[in-house]
Amino acid sequence: MAMWDRIKDQAKGLQQAQGARSSGGHAPSGSGSGGGSKAQLVGLLKSQLSSLKTELKSGSYRDASMAICALVAAADGSVDPAERQHVESLILQNDVLQNFPPEQLRQRFNKHVDQLMFNFPQGKTEALQEIAKAAKKPVEAKAVVQTGFVVAGADGYIAQAEAQVLREACTALGVSPHEFGL
Repeated sequence: MAMWDRIKDQAKGLQQAQGARSSGGHAPSGSGSGGGSKAQLVGLLKSQLSSLKTELKSGSYRDASMAICALVAAADGSVDPAERQHVESLILQNDVLQNFPPEQLRQRFNKHVDQLMFNFPQGKTEALQEIAKAAKKPVEAKAVVQTGFVVAGADGYIAQAEAQVLREACTALGVSPHEFGL
């Protein structure tokens, strides 16, 4: 529970920072002072990403996001067909990722999942290298991590293995894992 509270606090901080720098835009209201549910947190992260939709159109964001989604899906060492289909549908329904053709997203996500399932250590290294390419732009780097959180938290829970790959992605991107409560 404490990790979710830290993530929620961080999400509110990011939301306020994004609201402050947008010209006249209104940041969505927070989930209240009560503990808030994991579903509300994921919704908040989705809102933050949506507010950056016009900035998140680069190939490096697209590719890094697909790599982090694959890492999250494979974090426990396996991805069954149902899980692959579920994560793929989350990707295709994501507002920001709709900036890209669905087939590009599917192809990149499945390429990483296949590599992870064939040889997890090598696939993980390749995915982290792809993620690291988004480090040049801080907004994109943080958005990649947020995308990973949205996918990881879609079921209302972030498993230890998922939190670990999110921490590793933060390191690859030069983003402090503490910013996300990791």
